[in-house]
Amino acid sequence: MEIKEKLQILADSAKYDASCSSSGSKRQNAFGNTSFSGICHSFSADGRCISLLKILMTNCCIYDCKYCLNRKSNNVKRALFTPEEICSITLNFYRRNYIEGLFLSSGIIKNADYTMELMIKTIHLLRHKYHFGGYIHAKAIPNCSEVLLKKLGLLVDRLSANVELPTEQSLKLLAPNKETKKVENIMSYIKNNKSRKFTPAGQSTQMIIGATKENDLDIMQKSENMYQNYNLKRVFYSAYIPVNKDKLLPSLTTPPLVREHRLYQTDWLLRYYHFKTKDILDEEHPNLNLLLDPKAFWALNHLEEFPKEINTASYYDLLKVPGIGVKGARRIISSRQHFKITFKDLKAMGIVLKRAKYFITCNHKYFTNLSYFKKNFIEANLVLEDKIPPINSNKQLSFFE
Repeated sequence: MEIKEKLQILADSAKYDASCSSSGSKRQNAFGNTSFSGICHSFSADGRCISLLKILMTNCCIYDCKYCLNRKSNNVKRALFTPEEICSITLNFYRRNYIEGLFLSSGIIKNADYTMELMIKTIHLLRHKYHFGGYIHAKAIPNCSEVLLKKLGLLVDRLSANVELPTEQSLKLLAPNKETKKVENIMSYIKNNKSRKFTPAGQSTQMIIGATKENDLDIMQKSENMYQNYNLKRVFYSAYIPVNKDKLLPSLTTPPLVREHRLYQTDWLLRYYHFKTKDILDEEHPNLNLLLDPKAFWALNHLEEFPKEINTASYYDLLKVPGIGVKGARRIISSRQHFKITFKDLKAMGIVLKRAKYFITCNHKYFTNLSYFKKNFIEANLVLEDKIPPINSNKQLSFFE
């Protein structure tokens, strides 16, 4: 099989892993050049968008996970890269400035250790034979030996092991060959390895959303526990894509992208806004509101905490206001040391007043005539202003819109 054909097969097979933000594209009659095979984008710790070559070592797999296109019972075209082939593609793409790094995952061929050895050989060649210093993110294979895990961790910038589904019961139902404990063992090992050269960019994981019946409370509690117990950099949420037919799978026709979007927003609140899952979801309200972003929905349900006076509120109180982010809160704290802030000043700072105006005062004055603070009025206006596509839309959403 030609290397180009392998690339098309194994790049396409890798697109279901959400750890990178988007797949490649191919445009006609335009300046510049893009590639449809395996070029994707991720965000570095300092906020830069970086291009990665995102491929599988192989889409051959001994497992039969119900939701996976590469399950062993599927009749799909299979391919296997050699380590030298991956090195050749990576270096050629890098030299042409298509990519800045590599994202390497794999189906499980023969067993976990054999697969890990192939990945280690590939990345070792890149690092030591070809002296490739670019970013490399690799997927650790559950049930591999700690010796191999250590070798891989010393070669890459980031390691990740996917928990796949929110609960052990769901994993047994749809992926009977996998165990949550084995994934958590990898996470514990990565967390406890204190070497600066071992996965300096940390670790991440992924959960599939909508393939099983867990509610948003279950999902976010799982994420919160993993952040606390394993020092994860990110939990990625992947809307279930119906690529297989099976009686155990839900009868969805389109991925639940709006739900995925709301989970990412909630995850953001946990990581950067000092919220807890229990602040947003509980047994009476176990699912997120698809029409409103989680912070606005929380604020509507806690109107007794508002309005916040911009000129006196603490940094953490400012973070609770819809429309005020981390940068905005810092600008407010810094600016009010020099002058009394007005609504005009907030607009100049980039604060989203169409959200914030319902929950704040400036110099103890409300924005126009909003002093009556009626929940239904605020909710109706926020829903109109939140430009989310219809819930059954299959349009991909932008977190930064």
